[in-house]
Amino acid sequence: MCLILLAWQAHPDYPLIVAANRDEFFARPSASAQFWSDAPEVFAGRDLEAGGTWLGISRHGRFAALTNFRESRRPDPDAPSRGMLTADFLTGSLGLDEYLTHIGVRATAFNGFNLLLGDGKRLAYLSNRAPGQVVPRFLEAGIYGLSNHVLDTPWPKLTVAKKAFGKALAELPETSAFFDLLADDEIVPDQHLPSTGVPPHWERLLSAIFVRSPDYGTRASTVLCVHHSGRIVFEERQFGPQARKLGHLREDIQSSSMLTGV
Repeated sequence: MCLILLAWQAHPDYPLIVAANRDEFFARPSASAQFWSDAPEVFAGRDLEAGGTWLGISRHGRFAALTNFRESRRPDPDAPSRGMLTADFLTGSLGLDEYLTHIGVRATAFNGFNLLLGDGKRLAYLSNRAPGQVVPRFLEAGIYGLSNHVLDTPWPKLTVAKKAFGKALAELPETSAFFDLLADDEIVPDQHLPSTGVPPHWERLLSAIFVRSPDYGTRASTVLCVHHSGRIVFEERQFGPQARKLGHLREDIQSSSMLTGV
C-alpha cells in the first residue's frame, strides 16, 4: 500500500474513514479483498506470495494497514514479510498494547515499514524508520496521510490528497469523491519531486496519487467507512497494467463490537 488517507474520530457518524491506493508490481500474485477461509472474521486483500495483507478489517473491529518505507538501500530478501504485521494482528487475539510491544521488540528484523493498527477505540502508528526508538504513537482525532515515508510527510501527492480527502468527508455516505481523488494520475513537476533515493524516472512515476505503468502501478483503490453503530462498508476497485479496470466490489459488514464515536 503506497497511499493511505484516514480520518480518525473526525466525523460525527464515522469514527474511521480510510481511502487508500495499493501500488505493487503486477506480476506479484494477490487476491482482492474477501473474507479469509482460514480466518472468517477477517475481510482483507491477500498477498498470495507471502500470505499477508496491506489493508484489512475484522468483525471484531480490528483495523490494520501497512506501507513500505522507500529508501535507497536494497531490501533484505531474508527479512520476514511485512504483510504479516497486519495479518497477525487481524487474525490474532493479543490486545493492541500487547501486540505493539510484541512488534516493537523485533521491528528491526523487518525491512522498512509504516504500520497502522486500531481496535475500534484507539488507533496507533508504528514505524521502524521513524527517528528515535521504535515506539507507537496513538493518534488523536484528526485527518492523517501516509505514503512511503513517516506519517504526514508533506510529499506533494500526499498534500494534494489530504486536501481532497478532507472535502470528500462532507459527502458521506456517498463515496465517489474518495474514488475520484484516488484516481488522480497527475505527475508532479520535477522541481517539486521529493528525493527518496530512487532513480528520477521512478521518482516521477511514483509522484502520482494513482500510479500507472506496464509493470508497476496502482492495483487497488479502497474506501473503508466504519459507522459508530459498528456497520462497516468496504469498497474496492481493482486495476491491471496501465490502469485497466478489473473489477469492483462492495461488502457491508456488521462488527461484533461497537466503535467509539466522536
